[in-house]
Amino acid sequence: MTSSELHDRRLVKPPSHGALPIALPEPGRAFAQDEEWCVARIDGRWRELRFHDYHRLYEIEGLYERVFYDVLKCQSPSVVRGLLETELRDAGTPAEELRVLDLGAGNGIMGEELVDLGVEVAVGVDIIPEAAEAAARDRPGVYCDYHVVDLTGLDGEDREALGEYRFNCLTCVAALGFGDIPPAAFAEAYGLVEPDGWVALTIKEEFLDGADGSGFSRLIDRTTADGALEVLAEHRYRHRLATNGDPLHYVAVVGAKRGEIDEGLLA
Repeated sequence: MTSSELHDRRLVKPPSHGALPIALPEPGRAFAQDEEWCVARIDGRWRELRFHDYHRLYEIEGLYERVFYDVLKCQSPSVVRGLLETELRDAGTPAEELRVLDLGAGNGIMGEELVDLGVEVAVGVDIIPEAAEAAARDRPGVYCDYHVVDLTGLDGEDREALGEYRFNCLTCVAALGFGDIPPAAFAEAYGLVEPDGWVALTIKEEFLDGADGSGFSRLIDRTTADGALEVLAEHRYRHRLATNGDPLHYVAVVGAKRGEIDEGLLA
């Protein structure tokens, strides 16, 4: 990466603790959320990284947090933790009783929030091997187990292993849509949760719009209308900043599983 190539990028200087230097595109340049990128100085050279190439971000210790939390101010895990904590308190349910399937677990940031809340059994699930490796490196001991699986093609052995936990809570934070976790994968995870279990998720607000092409608008609308998911709390909030500084708004939902997702919705 030459100095001229960096000229049209906005450099974010690292804080005094020596975090990785990050350069973002110029504020006037807007990208679709799944096309955002940055450059980071790694081992003495600048590397361009697309945000949704998660495996590349997870490979470099500290990079994921540097980009999304230090620079872009992501707050989804803390928002979901607070919303879930309030509903648990109102229901008189101790967090220690939860057995959580954390879908799209990544390197364990939501898992850390769950443990801090008092959860004693949290199992991470992600499709990316580098996510599991990063969780073990960055937050050892947060998850009592971690499965690298494709939930759209779950085999009998993996289903049995996950089923043994008798999950009574599903969390899925900043992972739905964009093809990262399709509706069929979410439905499979939902099916692993026992009746009346807790569900806590976030989703980009546009994905709840009727014109949404991801399939989640129809899935969530019909699942709640059919009574399979009872929404207990819903909160619109700023998920993080886009690379041009604009806010990206998501909706956090905490609910209770009252039935199974209709397979017809996944067609």
